[in-house]
Amino acid sequence: QVQLVESGGGLVQAGGSLRLSCAASGSIFSINTMAWYRQAPGKQRELVAAITSGGSTNYADSVKGRFTASRDNVKNTVYLQMNSLKPEDTGVYYCYYKSPLGTAWGQGTQVTVSS
Repeated sequence: QVQLVESGGGLVQAGGSLRLSCAASGSIFSINTMAWYRQAPGKQRELVAAITSGGSTNYADSVKGRFTASRDNVKNTVYLQMNSLKPEDTGVYYCYYKSPLGTAWGQGTQVTVSS
């Protein structure tokens, strides 16, 4: 079992920045992908960014150039640096882990961007 704990959410004005963190613990497989999803009120959960254990990344078109995913494999922690935030970035951000042995979700952290 893998446990994920997110932190770093909060309230920020449009144009501001936030940095989310997700710490993984438990039976972590060395080859894995970790990702950030978000869910806005009344909308489906969507992929924001993903990063493999090798460092490859992919991003939703809506956040390219503004968000950066990174990870520290020693600390088993992934980060999401969010710059130039927009009100439409508001939502609950979830950390996700996937490996050949299984998947896990974090509990989510709220990000609210005011206009």
